[in-house]
Amino acid sequence: MADQTDFMRAVKDEFPEDRLTYQRGISTFHPESPDEATAVFKLADRFNQKLFISGFGNIIDPVGDKFKNLVVIGTDRLNRLIEIVPGDYYIIVGAGYPLKELNIALKEYDLFLPHADLPYVGSIGGALASGLSADYKGHRLPISRYFLKADVAMPEGNLIRPGCGCFKSVSGFDIVRVFSPSWGLLGFIANAWLRVLPVSERPNYENIIMRPIEYDRFIDIYNNPGDSVSAQYSLKIKSKFDPKDTLPLIVPTD
Repeated sequence: MADQTDFMRAVKDEFPEDRLTYQRGISTFHPESPDEATAVFKLADRFNQKLFISGFGNIIDPVGDKFKNLVVIGTDRLNRLIEIVPGDYYIIVGAGYPLKELNIALKEYDLFLPHADLPYVGSIGGALASGLSADYKGHRLPISRYFLKADVAMPEGNLIRPGCGCFKSVSGFDIVRVFSPSWGLLGFIANAWLRVLPVSERPNYENIIMRPIEYDRFIDIYNNPGDSVSAQYSLKIKSKFDPKDTLPLIVPTD
C-alpha cells in the first residue's frame, strides 16, 4: 500500500506551498509546467502513490471513498495558449485551456478548430483524454484527427514528446494518438500541439454534432481489446510504462 503521508511530505518539501490544495477532502496537486508534472510522477513512483488525472469537466468526479487513497493531479494551471503558428496551421496549448475559448482566441488569426464549437465544457486535455468526437457528414470526426504532438508526463516520471508538429509525421500508426482517448491511464498530457484550419473552411463544419462521451465503452475495450490496434498499443504502453499501476482504472459506481 502506498505510504501517502511520506509522499505528501515529499511533495511539500519539493514544490511551492500553493501547488497542493484539498478539494472536498481530496489531496490535489496543481502542476504549472510539464516538468512539475513529471517531478510529481517521479515522487509517486518512488512512494508507490496512486494518482488520478482531473480537468474541470470530468465524467468521473474525484470525490468519495474510492479517491481517499489517491492524489489528484489537476490541469487547471496549465491553461495558456502557448503559441499560434498561422503559417503552418498549428497551435501549442496547455491541457487546462478551456476548449470553448479556443476559437475566440484564434479568431484574429482567421483560424479555428472544429471541435471548439461543440457544447463541451471541459479542457483541451480532457477533450483529448476522453476522445471527444462529432458526427460530420455521416462520419465520426474525433478530435484526435487534429492531435499532432504532446508533452506527456509518464507514470515512472519521464517526460516524452510523441508526435510531430506537422500534418503528417510518418507512415503507419501515430503513437501520439494512443493518448486520445486514454482517460488518463497512460500519462498526463501537459501540452498539446493541434492542427487548426483556416476560417474559410468553417462553413463546412457548421452542422457537426457532438457525440456522447463513452467512458463505459472505453472500459469494455480496455478490458477486452480484441482486434483494436489502438487498445492493443495502449495496453502495451500501460504495461511497459506503468508497471505499478500508478494511474488505475476508475470504474464508476451507481
